[in-house]
Amino acid sequence: MALFDQISEDIKQAMLAKDKVRLEALRGVKKEFLEAKTAKGNDGELSDEQAVKIIQKMVKQRKDSADIFTQQNRPDLAENELAELAVIEKYLPKQMTDEELTAEVKAIIAEVGATSAKEMGKVMGVASKKLAGRADGKAISEKVKSLLA
Repeated sequence: MALFDQISEDIKQAMLAKDKVRLEALRGVKKEFLEAKTAKGNDGELSDEQAVKIIQKMVKQRKDSADIFTQQNRPDLAENELAELAVIEKYLPKQMTDEELTAEVKAIIAEVGATSAKEMGKVMGVASKKLAGRADGKAISEKVKSLLA
């Protein structure tokens, strides 16, 4: 089942279960999906790859918002963001462990033939595409930097 259809089905289930947090989070996801589908230059279709990118963006937004609310001493708002974050994260592909990430990045470095930190851009270009959805861009960047240093 496509991710868009899965979200729509889960919205129905959340309505029936009267789960407000889950319903609100999933409605936000569906809104983003619909905007992407109808965006100028799009053919009205949303691939799972595009959907995962949207979900990743939403996860990052929720984490950032929760951090800001915590810093501003608003635990009530931070709690809500973290609850929605937990719901949204379930739709991301399984994230790589640190060991898996290290092995993948080492293989990519060997494949590209990079030997110094000057070639980080080449490695990041390949790594970002290969590991999209399975690892956070920041984690990939830090791992590449440490392995090329």
